[in-house]
Amino acid sequence: MKFGIFYEHQLPRPWKEGDELKLFQDALEQVEVADRLGIDYAWEVEHHFLEEYSHSSAPEVFLAACSQRTKNIRLGQGIRQVIPGYNHPARTAETVATLDLVSNGRVDFGTGESSAILELAGFNVTVADKRKAYLEATEQICNMMAMDPYPGYKGRYFEMPCRNVVPKPVQRPHPPLWVACSQRETIRMAARLGMGALTFAFVDPLEAQSWVDEYYGIIKSEECVPIGHAVNANICMVSSFSCHHDREQAIQRGLEGFEFFGYALGSLYGFGEHKPGRTDLWQQFQGARKAQLEANPLDLSAALTGGRGGIGTPEDLRTHLRKFDAVGVDQVTFIQQAGLNTHEHICESLELFSKEVMGEFKEKEDEREQKKAEEMAPYIEAALARKERMRELRDEDIPVFPALGRRIAEESVEEPSIYEKPAAAG
Repeated sequence: MKFGIFYEHQLPRPWKEGDELKLFQDALEQVEVADRLGIDYAWEVEHHFLEEYSHSSAPEVFLAACSQRTKNIRLGQGIRQVIPGYNHPARTAETVATLDLVSNGRVDFGTGESSAILELAGFNVTVADKRKAYLEATEQICNMMAMDPYPGYKGRYFEMPCRNVVPKPVQRPHPPLWVACSQRETIRMAARLGMGALTFAFVDPLEAQSWVDEYYGIIKSEECVPIGHAVNANICMVSSFSCHHDREQAIQRGLEGFEFFGYALGSLYGFGEHKPGRTDLWQQFQGARKAQLEANPLDLSAALTGGRGGIGTPEDLRTHLRKFDAVGVDQVTFIQQAGLNTHEHICESLELFSKEVMGEFKEKEDEREQKKAEEMAPYIEAALARKERMRELRDEDIPVFPALGRRIAEESVEEPSIYEKPAAAG
């Protein structure tokens, strides 16, 4: 099984001068630590206007910085908003390819559409159209990276003429494709489209069995018709994370931050309301958490379970992760930067996890990957054969576009300006 770390760049109020600077610099250092320790992935989200919950609006900039401070860790856009209202598809193709080049081929291309009204309405993206716009854009972005030239496209949500979208990525035909999933139906969509499933449901490892079985069942069926030019058959589950030899210390260091992650997510996407620049999510969370703990006091001596099972001693984490491993999850990614979790504690947890837990799951990873690749090869080949591909242009069909100066000159010859016309008779 592989492991990753995940960033929203959370910054609860109140904010002091320099807090955002420290947040980003600490995160860069954490990715360096993770790379040195052998963590497989660093995932970075793209969100807009979601104060406190996510100050990560330009993941490509952060990941590019990570690429120059690391050697091996894969850099995942988890996710980039691909709907044209957020980012034009050609700009996304260019960005993903450039990041792949500067990282020497270490990019995973996670995609998403968002469900937060602050983001959607902020870019005039309608709830009714977002899934259809997402599907249209994702397919065309993959075409842009894979085709030379891109033939052009006229769809419902965007259009552009024939262009050769450059640069092209190191990983051909394009980097591995993922989609963010928070519900079972999105898991099914990921499988039908041949995409990796980056899940954010915080399901219990035992419940994950049915998710994994259904995902791979669809990948192996005729339902799977890839949206891209390759199939990325992988399922990743997110987990809480805080590791210490003393369980009580692990809980005190990591649980509050993880619970804020869930509260802020629920407020911004589900039950809350937001006044830009004024709503204080951290204060609201503290009030709700205090009431909950008064009603149901937390037993710090007991191991946490379910979505909170990644918080505890090394042995607690081994027990938690063995369940994911047993049901066939390909990767577990940790939500370690959340709430007010401190940089020092995050780094200490990563060091301890690497030293005492990770080896058990890494030692047979190459063997597992090879066996899986052999098993999946015929299904992936069949899926790619079902894909209806955009027609490549023959050389004689590629349009010619005159430069602006030439066009102006040619148009002026064809139709003189008013200053060049002869005076009217009489």
